[in-house]
Amino acid sequence: MIIKIQKMITIFRGAYLLMLSYNPCDVFTYFNVEGTHGLNIIDCEAHPNTTDSAYIAGWSNFIPKESGEYTDDDPRFVFINLSRCTDSVSTFGLIMHELMHQSFALHNFDVDKEEEIITWAEEEAYEVFKIVQNEK
Repeated sequence: MIIKIQKMITIFRGAYLLMLSYNPCDVFTYFNVEGTHGLNIIDCEAHPNTTDSAYIAGWSNFIPKESGEYTDDDPRFVFINLSRCTDSVSTFGLIMHELMHQSFALHNFDVDKEEEIITWAEEEAYEVFKIVQNEK
């Protein structure tokens, strides 16, 4: 049996750290934490990671820090579980979903900026989709 070991791919995208991996538990390992933002590595490791189900399919949040206290200016990350990127439609939907979270934060959750929020997420999703396609 051949086991292909994948590494976490990280790319600084200006407003956030893009993280790509086939293993959602890599997020905890990368940040050297057992848990953050209500999720934890024990539950992650216990959950099957398949093309249909995962503890984390995608995630957008603050980069963890020891205090657990965050301000709007703290750095953020967006994680995409490549195991869930099975076809173009599902992949783009997952990316767009996570980038909408990121865009809301980037625009201070100001719903009066609805068009800017959606446009930023859409334009960024096209770029991230290209990156993911190159990694698959």
